[in-house]
Amino acid sequence: MATAPSVSYSMTVRLEVPASGTAVSQLTTAVEASGGSVTGLDVTASGHEKLRIDVTIAASSTAHADEIVGKLRGIEGVAIGKVSDRTFLMHLGGKIEMQSKHPIRNRDDLSMVYTPGVARVSMAIAQNPDDARRLTIKRNTVAVVTDGSAVLGLGNIGPKAALPVMEGKAALFKRFAGIDAWPLCLDTQDSDAIVEVVKAIAPGFAGINLEDISAPRCFEIEARLREALDIPVFHDDQHGTAIVVVAALTNALRVVNKKFEDVRVVMSGAGAAGTAILKLLMEAGVRHAVVADIHGVVHAGREDLVDAAPESPLRWVADNTNPERVTGTLKEAVAGADVFIGVSAPNVLDGSDVAGMADGAIVFALANPDPEVDPAIARETAAVVATGRSDFPNQINNVLVFPGVFRGLLDAQSRTVNTEMMLAAAAALADVVTESELNPNYIVPSVFNDKVAGAVAGAVRDAAKAAGVTVDTSTDATQA
Repeated sequence: MATAPSVSYSMTVRLEVPASGTAVSQLTTAVEASGGSVTGLDVTASGHEKLRIDVTIAASSTAHADEIVGKLRGIEGVAIGKVSDRTFLMHLGGKIEMQSKHPIRNRDDLSMVYTPGVARVSMAIAQNPDDARRLTIKRNTVAVVTDGSAVLGLGNIGPKAALPVMEGKAALFKRFAGIDAWPLCLDTQDSDAIVEVVKAIAPGFAGINLEDISAPRCFEIEARLREALDIPVFHDDQHGTAIVVVAALTNALRVVNKKFEDVRVVMSGAGAAGTAILKLLMEAGVRHAVVADIHGVVHAGREDLVDAAPESPLRWVADNTNPERVTGTLKEAVAGADVFIGVSAPNVLDGSDVAGMADGAIVFALANPDPEVDPAIARETAAVVATGRSDFPNQINNVLVFPGVFRGLLDAQSRTVNTEMMLAAAAALADVVTESELNPNYIVPSVFNDKVAGAVAGAVRDAAKAAGVTVDTSTDATQA
């Protein structure tokens, strides 16, 4: 599938051209002829003989950007200066920082912020540990924890290479929910070590966001940490994705006038995200689900699953789905299905497969950047199509959920996160799209819709309080 020019591969090229003649127009022509897009052209210095121009260009890949620069070098009279990758410039020195909330201007300020005044606050917390949620950064701080074993679509690239992604996550927490999040990239992929490290750092945080940890290890790590800690532990790759999918499917079903309990759902992918989506869909009411992985349809009689351990995630899928005992390939399973949800690999379906689905078919092709089926082709016969991409309608993006979920958890001072809270978040996200706004190309709101985080946070906060899993502040010795 062809990729359009994107700001992700945006660069600024500084060059000099003759002050007279057609060199400037040739620049734009050369870029567009190479498949790029000029998004800015600024004259930064001018003289009688020469112009210095900064041209900002969107390309579709690093190789494409290099190709465009080569074409610019070929224009007569053009001298290329500095070429700056705008994405790399944004990451120079990191994307987040810590700063003090109070100025330290004199000795009085110093004695309250630090010694000797801080000792009184420390002793208050020693006498009542829950006061840490009110009197320290703990009340509004989340740890974004990874081992770098499953980063985006990049795979096992390790903790240092994962750091830019975790910084970005922290920046999104702040932008959309006002939460101070900090990236913790662990130099180990041993599950026991990860659990022990997170337990050790937990006192300084009100929540743990596990990120980009490979399956099936992520299931065990999350379960053990939830059991051990008195703060919520949320693996966003699993549950954030699941919440957005349930919200999007809620509205997609409204578009085609179908119900969760009546539709047959076929999924491609049984990893961390796929399993979490499946479980939340079943909690939302789905009764007929079939899952396929690289070996075909998952069923209890499949050779590689007959002797699988009961606690195996794939064995759980086999035991709890596919009531009709469908076998065979994904393509065979999707015939006649109402809903297809892909969290797997590119181009596993084609247009004929989508055309063979039920009337009013819904297709969520979420593999990124290349989805399971070309969304433009899927839309020819499907009623509703969603992807994980930002250049098609209905983007399934976790940023719609995780800031609001943690905002609600922190506001409620919740000790955990459960299925009821996740379903509440999904319902709240779906409801942001009003009846008058709902249509096949708008089943989830924009990530920049200012109603999203507040709606999700409020629903999660109320669900946490209803579940009785919040900190009891009735004995808070420091309550004003």
